[in-house]
Amino acid sequence: MKSIGFLSFGHWTPSPHSRTQSAQDALLQSIDLAVAAEELGADGAYYRVHHFARQLASPFPLLAAIGARTSRIEIGTGVIDMRYENPLHFAEDAGAADLISGGRLQLGISRGSPEQVIDGWRHFGHRPAEGESDADMARRHTEAALQVLTGEGFAEPNPRPMFPNPPGLLRPEPHSPGLRERLWWGAGSDATARWAARQGMNLMSSTLKDDETGEPFHVQQRRQIEAFRHEWEGHDHGFAPRVSVSRSIVALTSDQDRAYFLGQREAQDQVGMLDERTRAIFGRSYIGEPEELVQELARDEAVAAADTLLITVPNQLGVDYNAHLMESILTAVAPPLGWR
Repeated sequence: MKSIGFLSFGHWTPSPHSRTQSAQDALLQSIDLAVAAEELGADGAYYRVHHFARQLASPFPLLAAIGARTSRIEIGTGVIDMRYENPLHFAEDAGAADLISGGRLQLGISRGSPEQVIDGWRHFGHRPAEGESDADMARRHTEAALQVLTGEGFAEPNPRPMFPNPPGLLRPEPHSPGLRERLWWGAGSDATARWAARQGMNLMSSTLKDDETGEPFHVQQRRQIEAFRHEWEGHDHGFAPRVSVSRSIVALTSDQDRAYFLGQREAQDQVGMLDERTRAIFGRSYIGEPEELVQELARDEAVAAADTLLITVPNQLGVDYNAHLMESILTAVAPPLGWR
């Protein structure tokens, strides 16, 4: 049994070809797609977070709204850029959204990726400390947030507060028990996967990573998962970790599917420079008839190694069509592979 969810970037654009014309469309359709996915029996609804872009950017109002409209499906992010986050505000907002959902949040966080503006986190009031890189700052913010999410008090109470305090040191409220174990680190390399294991976070691996060995993407990603699990075994975090991978998968089951996607097959991995120093490998897309996909996905070593699969969706094609794509995978692809 494999947990299967969708991952939406929440793009919107005022184009006549887009069914997601505005930010309001993107937000409301994101909620509706989560409701539809739950009705279909999917396990997770996950959303990307990008600042200064026509995409989803403020996750916690969205996650809270989805939590109030659904009852079972996991609700997550893939990923929140921790360079932009105040750790205490992060903990408060995450705690509130998790309590609204009944403890269903699965928060993917990371050091961030190339962004739309130069050093966008500076506009949010964040600066690396002396000698830090922006990646170091993201990990510092993460470590602080993880500590706050344990629920331990650390702030000295005012001797003359406006309202009575419980005894002892205080913590940000609301606190949601168990949320600390439902944080995932979006790792782009083997080293950051091992760091996530040391911190006691689950592993979220995307459709790209640093090209560290020249091997096919799925092989490198499987090795990353193995490195994460091996490191985890050396620590006593008190719970078993989860691992997710993302894939672009489209099962061609209708003429509309073939019209949209038949010419978009990418049967090979792509290699390119993520920035001036980082050579990255991008995983292939899986587009084909269900029987073809079953054979091809059976050979994907990272998908086999992961317990959670996030399927990227073309959100601008509308809620109904994306629900159709999810249903095709859940009914025509997942069962023959033993995922259902």
